[in-house]
Amino acid sequence: MGLMDYLKGQFLEIIEWTDDSRDTLSWRFPDDDKEIKKGAQLIVRESQVAQFVYLGQFGDTFGPGKHSLVTDNIPILSTLKGWKYGFESPFKADIYYVTTRLFTGNKWGTSNPIMMRDADFGIVRVRAFGTFDFRITDPKLFLKEVAGSDHHFRLDEFADTMRSRIVSVFSDALATAKVPVLDLATRYSDLGDALLPLINPATQGKYGIEISSFILENASVPPEVEKAIDQRSSMSAIGNLNDYVKFQMAQGMAAGGAGAGGTAAELAVGFGVAQEMMKSGQFSMNPAAPPIPASAAAPATVV
Repeated sequence: MGLMDYLKGQFLEIIEWTDDSRDTLSWRFPDDDKEIKKGAQLIVRESQVAQFVYLGQFGDTFGPGKHSLVTDNIPILSTLKGWKYGFESPFKADIYYVTTRLFTGNKWGTSNPIMMRDADFGIVRVRAFGTFDFRITDPKLFLKEVAGSDHHFRLDEFADTMRSRIVSVFSDALATAKVPVLDLATRYSDLGDALLPLINPATQGKYGIEISSFILENASVPPEVEKAIDQRSSMSAIGNLNDYVKFQMAQGMAAGGAGAGGTAAELAVGFGVAQEMMKSGQFSMNPAAPPIPASAAAPATVV
């Protein structure tokens, strides 16, 4: 090997990362103790960001594209290095690639019930689980607070931390939004959309991560609360029965026939009578006592 080949092997001329995984959040470029030469090519692919770090301080950030490393496009690094005459001699720095694509279908759930105060049922224990999608929006904050100097930081290393954070923020958001238990158990989609703006600021400010979708797949409450919810649903169904009968009558009359209309009319009369009897107390939960047989009656008195 000639001297020129040896010297050439000491410098980095092309810096790139081809990610063939689906779970890498950040990756540190292995410099093999080589220096970056002037004019070296930095290649950043779609859904990637390249972040320079020099002696623990963040340098320049590069988005997708092919970048020639010269003085003009590394101003922060030039300042950190203290170059008086610009980038002339080779230098060393850490280069981190951060994945900015969307990571989907991440699971979250409450390992223990969370306590929430409800206007109808008082203090209620609630369990919930679902999924969320996220992406890294602040590479510097993510590297500082999450990945650190890890050479290859994967999703599974962060999953438990993220789940715990999501559950904690979910509990606080649920309390702030004052969501009724009845809605919690029936309006999963609406609740996920409503809680997302409350959850996002916490994850963005702490980790540099944006939650793009928050889905509540299931929320369970104690059996006694479920029973109360079922009873209320039954009461609502009874309340709507009168409207249903009226609709059937109207349909029958519009058709000009006595079939459906007559049946509906009979139902309406029976339903109305039943309602009046319930209001007046003529219905009783206990059956009435049978009449006393004539044979058991007291004997007549002969005058």
